[in-house]
Amino acid sequence: MTLIIVLGLSLFAALMLCFVLLMGRSSSQAALLAQVAREARGTGPVSGPWRPSVRSDLVAKPFTAFRLFFAAEPDPEIVRKLMLAGYRKPHHADIFLGMRLAVPALLGLTVALVVSSGTIMFFLLALVIGFFVPDFWLSYATNRRRERLRLSLPDSLDLLAICLEAGLGLDQSVVRVGQELEVSHPELSEELLLINFEQRAGVQRNAAWQSFAVRANFESARSFVAMLIQTDRFGTPIAKSLGAFSDALRTQRRQKAEEMAAKTTIKLVPALVFCIFPAMGVVLIGPAIVTLRHFFEHFMNS
Repeated sequence: MTLIIVLGLSLFAALMLCFVLLMGRSSSQAALLAQVAREARGTGPVSGPWRPSVRSDLVAKPFTAFRLFFAAEPDPEIVRKLMLAGYRKPHHADIFLGMRLAVPALLGLTVALVVSSGTIMFFLLALVIGFFVPDFWLSYATNRRRERLRLSLPDSLDLLAICLEAGLGLDQSVVRVGQELEVSHPELSEELLLINFEQRAGVQRNAAWQSFAVRANFESARSFVAMLIQTDRFGTPIAKSLGAFSDALRTQRRQKAEEMAAKTTIKLVPALVFCIFPAMGVVLIGPAIVTLRHFFEHFMNS
């Protein structure tokens, strides 16, 4: 048992050393790609949001080598789920599979070092929990990204309608809105620029927008894409349709906020019953009970 713990600690220390050595390295290809993207957008070398200095492709190499023993390609279902969470690179699936192995091992090692009684039971429980932790994280990341896209869609439709009314075409308007929303709504900005990149690569406009609806995976995005396809097919004015659709989305967002506000009354009942009412009872009734007890003690003694 001691030998296993020592080997586990040595392996963990080696992985941490490799992790530290990989920090701070830059890629010439990545720098060239970033420069080309800035020139294509017409912007200079401005300082963007914070990015981790660790290259995820290097971190994924051990996991990729391990995965090649079992399958030539990652699981398509895992790739699809990671895409919904915003992770589209091929090695992201290998990192996710590696986390399914590394997290249970680290939790099991922690249990073996900390727990002294019932070690086997807690060790097995830590393995099971550690195996499902990456899935819980992926579900949380997907829901959070979907909610951010849903909240940012009405604002982007207003900007898109303004660009169309100013004389820009739909494709140029999409690029312009994607650039304007890069700071305030980075998820939607990334999706809009990806639509433009797909069209430039030869994908038809309707297919690119349908791919966006699949990646966004919420009802408002699907309705928006269906509306765009219908307006393009029948030749109706897109700007007016976008204005009406954005008003409907904003109304739905306000109604949902009012619904959540109305639910707070019911959610406060358990806190009132179990936390506030007992404290108020002690403060209000406690002195009276103490006074009555002293009175009866004095009455009985007399």
